Amino acid sequence: MGARGRLITIEGVDGTGKTTLASALTGALASRGFDALLLREPGGVELSERVRALVKDPTLTVGDRAEALLYAAARAQLVEQAIEPALAAGRWLVLDRFVDSSLAYQGIGRGLGVEAVRDLNLFGTGGLTPDRTLLLTLEQRSARERAGARGEELDRLEREGDSFFAAIAEGYLGLAAAEPERIRVIDAGGSPEAVLEAALATLADLL
Repeated sequence: MGARGRLITIEGVDGTGKTTLASALTGALASRGFDALLLREPGGVELSERVRALVKDPTLTVGDRAEALLYAAARAQLVEQAIEPALAAGRWLVLDRFVDSSLAYQGIGRGLGVEAVRDLNLFGTGGLTPDRTLLLTLEQRSARERAGARGEELDRLEREGDSFFAAIAEGYLGLAAAEPERIRVIDAGGSPEAVLEAALATLADLL
């Protein structure tokens, strides 16, 4: 049986460039000979994509606990249907958001409690933990400007106020401080090339 693959997750508030880095990192890994796969959360498989549409719909009223449960359900399906089979096959996965997003957004931003949300997701993922998490940080105004510059309609979470995102950004830093070996903080203020270079540097021991 071959070596198990690696799970690399990318985290941060909206507008920090997670999706851009995830795509670039997947390409960089492939160019180095790794069998790399890019997935996003919530989504990645059909059931999870349908949940994504629900949870992001600005016309729906979604309670805080229901929101946490929906994200956990989408994540559980993604792990079972896509992530675990890929890791077992020796593939490297780059995942745009994972459990840390729920810890920050629902546990801290929604005030549900980090440990309660962590327990929910431990059940949903079967205890799967990323090999490395890259946390992109950016000054809040710049992140909001970047998110708004996409030209897309803001989804239900993106319509929250500055205090919500400030709490999440602070929460992410707290998570990183608690797990410095797994979560590596990267300044997202530079060029996409500079951010990719920094990301690869944080993965050097795994590569």
